[in-house]
Amino acid sequence: MPDPTHRTRLVDSVLLLAERPRPRTVAAWPHAHWLAVGTVCLGAFLGQLTASVTALVFPALEAHFDAGFAAVEWVSLAYLLVLVALLAPVGRLSDTVGRKTMYLGGFAVFALASLAAGFAGGLWVLVACRAVQAVGGAMMQANSVALVARGVPAGAMRTALGVQAAAQALGLALGPTVGGLLVAHASWRWAFWANVPIAVVGLLAGWFLLPRSRREPVPPRPAAVAGARRESRFDLLGLVLLAAASSSLLLALSTAAGLPLPGWAVVVLLAAAGLFTAALARQEQRADTPIIAPGLVNTPGVRAGLVVALIGYLLLFCPLVLGPVMLASAGVGAGTAGLVITALPAAFAIAATAGGALLPRHWSDARRGRAGALVTTAGLLVLALLPVSPVLAPVPLAVAGYGLGLLLPANNTLVMRSIPAGSSAVGGGMVNMVRSLGTALGTALPVLGVHLAGAGTGGRAVLLLLVAAALAAVRLCTAGRPRTAARN
Repeated sequence: MPDPTHRTRLVDSVLLLAERPRPRTVAAWPHAHWLAVGTVCLGAFLGQLTASVTALVFPALEAHFDAGFAAVEWVSLAYLLVLVALLAPVGRLSDTVGRKTMYLGGFAVFALASLAAGFAGGLWVLVACRAVQAVGGAMMQANSVALVARGVPAGAMRTALGVQAAAQALGLALGPTVGGLLVAHASWRWAFWANVPIAVVGLLAGWFLLPRSRREPVPPRPAAVAGARRESRFDLLGLVLLAAASSSLLLALSTAAGLPLPGWAVVVLLAAAGLFTAALARQEQRADTPIIAPGLVNTPGVRAGLVVALIGYLLLFCPLVLGPVMLASAGVGAGTAGLVITALPAAFAIAATAGGALLPRHWSDARRGRAGALVTTAGLLVLALLPVSPVLAPVPLAVAGYGLGLLLPANNTLVMRSIPAGSSAVGGGMVNMVRSLGTALGTALPVLGVHLAGAGTGGRAVLLLLVAAALAAVRLCTAGRPRTAARN
């Protein structure tokens, strides 16, 4: 009878899935784990840089492709929808293939899709390239935290995750400036081509610096085979329903915002979104391993925390899309608009990495989150009331960004603390999903507001709606929290 281990090695060699060890000199260095963390930081930086750069190229894409705002926004929405759909299955597949292999494959797919996106001759070709790019993004994002957490000593884990968060914040902060300058002085195509050298460096660094994450499979005992297969069954139907519900909702918003579809399509799409959501809720009650575990969502503190996470990323990305449009309507160029909008993610980066140190040490995470939501509310309210000006806008944008930098880390800590240790992977996946959905809504909402009432009036209406959402986050920061979390 053939040796199953030998057969697995043969298949891996043919499919180039076998993970290669690091060079001995690297593996023997006592601080080699920091080289691995640095490699993961390249992917974290690249993912957030892409997210914030893309919003700055919307006006240029409208002009180049002679398309409406509602069509152009799908350059971002396609990426986000694919990311939401793939994060969970890619994470599970990585356990089999190997996290290093999957992570390096993500860099390769991301680089090739970015190169193709820069050469796109039509808008929907560009949208398709972005969807493929999201496949690479999911391969990196679904593995980044696990690579860091399992690749460093236990005592260095918090510091390593903080370094990774700083890399994400840096990418988010640089994106608007880089995007604005590329559009103003080069071409929108360079917003995608700029990803290629970073991805190539990440691929090479990962090949030499990341440790192997895959171990040889251990054949299960015969009595345990049936149970193991049942436990590992993936909730494919739930994933399809989630993608269908979110896609229907965003298509409805895009159609209302000017996408060339019949008016009745809005009603049909909204009805479809409702039906898919109801079917998803029913499926998750019955699934063996649901992607949105109902019991986990109903854990005290988790439901409110997930809603706050969705609101937080809505508040973070909505100004990144809305700001350049409002500034362009006031005659501000793309380069200047990028510098102005940078105030929000830059302040977010500072607060997310070091801002908490300025608050009293005895404050609980719930109190820190509430304070951050209040600061965000104040910044957005002032921004909504001020005239559109590149001189006046940076200050309230920075205030709002700083508040979000306090809110989101505190809220995520509360969510993960409320989740049982055995369900931390599922809980982390749900946080990633609502974060991506919040980002997608933050992309679609400005388009709808501008289409219905123009960049001036519509933009202010959207900002006031964001103020209301931030106030809701203030209330939710303590709603349903377990008492133990409030005292931490």
